[in-house]
Amino acid sequence: MNKYIDVLPEVKTALDNNQAVVALESTIISHGMPYPENLECAKGCEAAIRENGAVPVTIAVLDGRIKIGLSEKQLESFAVAKDVIKCSRRDLPYAIAKGKNGAATVSATMIMASLAGIRFFATGGVGGVHRGAEDSMDISADLLELSTTDVCVISAGVKSILDIGRTLEFLETQGVPVVAYRQDDFPAFYTCESGHKAPLRLDTPEEIAKMMNVKWDLGQAGGALIGNPIPEEYSMPKEEIDDAINNALRQASDRGIIGKNITPFLLDAIKKITDGRSLEANMHLVKNNSRLAAKIAVAYES
Repeated sequence: MNKYIDVLPEVKTALDNNQAVVALESTIISHGMPYPENLECAKGCEAAIRENGAVPVTIAVLDGRIKIGLSEKQLESFAVAKDVIKCSRRDLPYAIAKGKNGAATVSATMIMASLAGIRFFATGGVGGVHRGAEDSMDISADLLELSTTDVCVISAGVKSILDIGRTLEFLETQGVPVVAYRQDDFPAFYTCESGHKAPLRLDTPEEIAKMMNVKWDLGQAGGALIGNPIPEEYSMPKEEIDDAINNALRQASDRGIIGKNITPFLLDAIKKITDGRSLEANMHLVKNNSRLAAKIAVAYES
């Protein structure tokens, strides 16, 4: 795989010595947050992982090369770059073949992390079944990736802009373990509760690590989705965020925005509607997921 992949020396050393390693996606940097908050969040997530005993690995495509880990200079350049493709599974071969810069979504990050032997991945929220998918068939590739790629994803649930109930049903059909951390309700990104009970509940990083070890020992392909609720002090009132989402969805419909452009549009619209409070919540929840992912990865390697 050396013809496609560059592994940061620190990361290679960690992997060679079975140290705890946690992947981070790059779409949050390029498409999920504005500058300089995107860079602040990226550095904060890496710091949170280090503080909890693991090695952070931000994953992206630069000039057609898969980068398993970005240097500080690369991270800073990526945060201000304008020529970055949003790369899902579908787009990854194109970005590499054409020598492009690509920001990895959840599905693409899982693929590249797995190629490097990384088992745990922290993100904000995974994609899912979009509202109205019964007509549009808009279902994120993240869900199928969770059923096939051996990477455990730690997130604040699925994004509140999605149809959470249908997303959970889809994951059940695909046989993906879905766990709520320290609560019964599945979290809903900006808020701790979604109104949908999670299929499973685990209360410690050690329990999650043990479940993943058993799953992979049994030869069951695929990962798991760990729903880690946003810290309560940063959780937004459900009624307020629901109103903001509905407003943003109406804007997207009026402008005919669909496909891969809809999630960045909705996140930006919600940020404006909430006077930036949704962006602050997003930054805190990603760091919170990074901390938990590091603890799980450390427990897994212990």
